[in-house]
Amino acid sequence: MVKVGMLGTLSMSLAACGSSSSVADCVDGYSYRDGRYKVVNDRDCDSLSGGRYFWYYGGTTSGLQVSNGTTLKPRKGEIKSRAGRVLQRGGFGSKSSSGG
Repeated sequence: MVKVGMLGTLSMSLAACGSSSSVADCVDGYSYRDGRYKVVNDRDCDSLSGGRYFWYYGGTTSGLQVSNGTTLKPRKGEIKSRAGRVLQRGGFGSKSSSGG
């Protein structure tokens, strides 16, 4: 009975690894204040902005601000902007493409 429980936990862990996904926000790097960035339109991260706008991954939003994330792009899994734009496709057994 204990083996079944451990096996179930292992199966759920493997399933979670295969379906990992992250969320990203396009932010204004010049807006950083009190540990927060201002969230801007996804298109701003596509422009040649000299590094002003960039993707911020896994943060927590509050209104039009985001914090507690990272600028390091996740290596695996799907990444979507909060607006639903796919920045990177991923998942178990598939290649990741670059984005953002």
